[in-house]
Amino acid sequence: MKFAFLDYFVFISYAIVIVGVGLWVSRKKKGEERSTEDYFLAGKSLPWWAIGASLIAANISAEQFIGMSGSGFAIGLAIASYEWMAAITLLIVGKYFLPIFIKKGLYTIPEFIEKRFSTELKTILAIFWIALFIFVNLTSVLYLGAKALDTILGTGDGSLLIISIICLAVFAAGYSLWGGLSAVAWTDVVQVVLLIAGGLVTTFIALDAVAPDGGIINGLKHIYAVVPEKFSMILSKGEIIKPDGGDAWFDLPGLSVVIGGLWVANLYYWGFNQYIIQRTLAAKSLAESQKGIAFAAFLKLIIPFIVVVPGIVAYVLNAPGGDLEIGNMAPGFIAEDGSIANDNAAPWLINTMVPAGLKGLVVAALAAAIVSSLASMLNSTSTIFTMDIFKPYIKPDASQKQMVTTGRVTGVIALIIALIIAPQLGNLSQAFQFIQEYTGVVSPGILAVFLAGLFWKKATNKGAIIGVLLSIPIAMYFKIGPNGWSDAAIFVSLPFMNQMMITCILTFIVIVLVSQIQSNGKADDKAIELTPGLFNTPKAFNISAFVIMIICSFLYAFFW
Repeated sequence: MKFAFLDYFVFISYAIVIVGVGLWVSRKKKGEERSTEDYFLAGKSLPWWAIGASLIAANISAEQFIGMSGSGFAIGLAIASYEWMAAITLLIVGKYFLPIFIKKGLYTIPEFIEKRFSTELKTILAIFWIALFIFVNLTSVLYLGAKALDTILGTGDGSLLIISIICLAVFAAGYSLWGGLSAVAWTDVVQVVLLIAGGLVTTFIALDAVAPDGGIINGLKHIYAVVPEKFSMILSKGEIIKPDGGDAWFDLPGLSVVIGGLWVANLYYWGFNQYIIQRTLAAKSLAESQKGIAFAAFLKLIIPFIVVVPGIVAYVLNAPGGDLEIGNMAPGFIAEDGSIANDNAAPWLINTMVPAGLKGLVVAALAAAIVSSLASMLNSTSTIFTMDIFKPYIKPDASQKQMVTTGRVTGVIALIIALIIAPQLGNLSQAFQFIQEYTGVVSPGILAVFLAGLFWKKATNKGAIIGVLLSIPIAMYFKIGPNGWSDAAIFVSLPFMNQMMITCILTFIVIVLVSQIQSNGKADDKAIELTPGLFNTPKAFNISAFVIMIICSFLYAFFW
């Protein structure tokens, strides 16, 4: 079932509304000059509901809509740990990280490193993040998003890939580069409503279709009865095998998901990722920012039901009785090499089940997820380059206008580079997976540096630099082992998440040892003062946090 006229009308209307809202909220009065605070931090005027919506819109992209549906097809609800654990992580960030960040008046995360450690370490990390945003984040979102649109709107043979990449890039740039964070955040409010509505439409239609007697509740009961193994949150080694033959436990290693390396990935992403944390720094106040964090945590609890459950439904429809065989698969699931293409779960459902009109809404939701993430990454790349590279090193006396212009130019250049690289990812899939995985090699060390800087007064600049540098060979030790390049007995085989946790702990130990030797046990001159009342949170945040933790506890207990 392809796009009908009504679908095109809905989709085009969405695009016009988003660009219109973005340009309208970022308009300026005649003769008014936009400041860096206006452009990069939305004038520090965002209310809690805009912050929460923008956090989710920046986070959810094709990776969730397509990738997590594919994981739901392959291993089931266990992949939802990335979402439900993130809800708890957001509460930690809101209570213990944000008070320090906002008190310091930060524009960027690297700026914290400068205030706590040194300009040299800040610059190193700023360059790393700019490269990461351009060469990994922007390119992957463009490619995966365009691939999804090619599958849904075209034939999936790549004929629409290039035009989809260009259209997504132009769409995101159309309002974000001109309006800055104001345009990004306020359009995100619209985008997240559309994103959740479109996702729920797909889920409801899929559940109604899979139930023998119809009905959403009946659909849930049916898939739970047919494939109960898909509703296990904690996987044991060898318990579930992916359709492509890989061990599911290696990605989600049992209880380590709850008490291990997933915390490293989540704390790094939600606490120290510029394009995520930037909208919390743009709040009217700390209390408003914390309420926004809590709102985002509530929204996180919903995400698995709109991205993972459809994947499980697709599995049930193609595997009667729970037995998946190539011969039973719909044609859309067969890859060129004859294997099962898990990531086609969401596109297959949209193409085969969603009726005209609603299909335009669902694809608009997918586009909203892609475009909002692109816009956020562009804005954050511009912010880091302008505030951490351009102003201190290139033009220290730059005016507000010059810095805003630099931010826009930086965004354009970053987008052009991503446009050039993105189409090549299909030909370099293994190399790209290599880049994605090895990004995780540096994140444990960076997390250890931030945690030491925030909460340990004796951490020194030398300790932080040596720690983050040694974290690379520590992480690489695990890569060389039986799952990597060598079978030598001195190397060990561990799931990637466990590798991250061990690397983070060992890096922290290095920071402690070096700092103790250097400072002789004295507090560092740039240590953060953890004053009484610093971590006090408003009543609304406390109530929300309690409810969210109860819900998460129930979910893990029920789907154990």
